[in-house]
Amino acid sequence: MPDPSASPLPGTTSAAPAGALASAPGDYVGTLTVGQAGQALRAARRAVVVTHAKPDGDAVGTTLAAVRSLQAMGCQAEAWFAGPFPAWLEDLAVDTPIRKIGAAPATGEAADADLALVVDTGSWSQLDLLKEWVTARGPERTLIIDHHRHGNPEMASRRLIDNQAASATQVLAGAVCQAMGRAAESLPLAIAEPLYLGLATDTGWFKFSSVSAEVFDLAAGLLRAGVRPERLYEIIEQRDSAARPVLLGRALAGMTYHRDGAIAAMAIRKADFGATGAEPEETGGFSEQALAVAAVRVVAIFTEVTPPDAAEPLTKVSLRSKPGANAVDVAAVAASLGGGGHVRAAGVKLRLRLAEAQRAVLAAIDQAMGGIGQTGAAGGAR
Repeated sequence: MPDPSASPLPGTTSAAPAGALASAPGDYVGTLTVGQAGQALRAARRAVVVTHAKPDGDAVGTTLAAVRSLQAMGCQAEAWFAGPFPAWLEDLAVDTPIRKIGAAPATGEAADADLALVVDTGSWSQLDLLKEWVTARGPERTLIIDHHRHGNPEMASRRLIDNQAASATQVLAGAVCQAMGRAAESLPLAIAEPLYLGLATDTGWFKFSSVSAEVFDLAAGLLRAGVRPERLYEIIEQRDSAARPVLLGRALAGMTYHRDGAIAAMAIRKADFGATGAEPEETGGFSEQALAVAAVRVVAIFTEVTPPDAAEPLTKVSLRSKPGANAVDVAAVAASLGGGGHVRAAGVKLRLRLAEAQRAVLAAIDQAMGGIGQTGAAGGAR
């Protein structure tokens, strides 16, 4: 599954600890029906579609599907992405107009856009370099299509949000089908493929607890539209660099267990990237290895973003949990620290050194699990 730790979804909390990157409080809920969102898409004449920094499969899929759908309805549309970027972005974008943002765009760029479409996030902190541009558009010209539980409602007066959906593409698919007057199976392949991409990657290729009958219904329709799953899987999942398994090995070698083995923690330091030659975006999926351990209920991955001696330290934290009895809501854990996400996959950025972030997060997880139990390391340490 894509890693929200690298692009955390800050929640709202009045008790966020020092170091947390919290968003402003608010009631992050939808304001539009699917039909109304479809009408908003059809009415657009000039649109820029943006998503969270470090886009994953769902972010890219939703963005590309939105741009192509808008173009099919006569709208001049393009996608803007803030990096780091997945290696496969161009393979799927093909001739769709995209822009890789390396510096904050001027607020006057694309000033004639009557629609700023924000997908797979509704959080200011996730927009990174794109925040000022979206802010300049104003809430009346901004539309959010999202499936997360936390965000900043003041970003857009028009919001299509379904936090029960498995992916943002699942939410977008309904609006697109309404706007175009088509069933999923009748969508052009160029639109169906990125919709399937987001659905597949955000469900871990249909193995996470977010999978429902509705997810498979949509997937079936997209397959009938001509999507080839094996093509997408090869492009997305079978192109690791030689450095990635080496980095994974280092992370696993230093993995520690806490609370009698119910919590697994990995620490990935700046030095690990330097020693292996791997890139920060290559840590996606590491949690799956720890979750394979029977006793483990929650996995926390700590990535050191800044050097250990940095004046303003920053640590990214990715949280995953297993479903079932006594399941831990990691979105609630992340929200208590100023982050957010999904019940089984969440993340947060902390302005803390790695060791400090570990202490804060492990304590929050322990509290969520009942506050009683071993919080010291039970495994190897580096």
